[in-house]
Amino acid sequence: MSLEVLLQNSEWMTGLNAAEQNKVRSEIQVKRIPAEGYVCRRGHAADHWFGVISGVVKINNIAPSGKSTTLLGLTPGAWFGEGSLLKEESRRYDALTLRDSELALMPRATFLWLLDNSIFFNRFLISQLNKRLGQFIGAMENERLLDVDTRVARSLAAMFDAWYPQQTMMLKISQEEVGQLAGLSRQRVNTSLKTLEEHGLIRVSYGEIHIIDLEKLSTFHSDQLGK
Repeated sequence: MSLEVLLQNSEWMTGLNAAEQNKVRSEIQVKRIPAEGYVCRRGHAADHWFGVISGVVKINNIAPSGKSTTLLGLTPGAWFGEGSLLKEESRRYDALTLRDSELALMPRATFLWLLDNSIFFNRFLISQLNKRLGQFIGAMENERLLDVDTRVARSLAAMFDAWYPQQTMMLKISQEEVGQLAGLSRQRVNTSLKTLEEHGLIRVSYGEIHIIDLEKLSTFHSDQLGK
């Protein structure tokens, strides 16, 4: 996906008038970041709103003890980082690439200009923040209440969203990377992926996971299978 395709398929962009769209196009920058590179760092100033053109980005934090946790995975089409811009505070998390990635960087000044001038953009941000709240509540539920197979299923399903311009229902992601997103070992993820594949929800090939039935994957629970 190119920057232009990302913008054309981003819901907030389609609601802007021609002048607003032209301003956005002229001010957004594209940055290529290698695998395991930082998109932004915890404690640094929030200077941009980010869109994922290609690759996979994880939102991550590390405790003083050194323990690392992945909060969210973001695939092409996703926009993120608005919280720190709205609160005018430094980043409260790290964002790192899981593989070679390309990011769209909207300057803070452009973001705030849209906030001041576009009702449609404001409505998008309200819905986006509400969606993020739901994702983090779901992540807490996953960790505290759900079994491992269900956690893997929900983690995969969360990577897809009707707001994101997915070209195909496929993730270029390794089992180790899925483990990082679900908080599980690669070995345990491998077993869960086989279970989901056996039930016709996904198809696994080398370095890729094809989503066969997103609706069933997002509501999957192993208890329903008699486990």
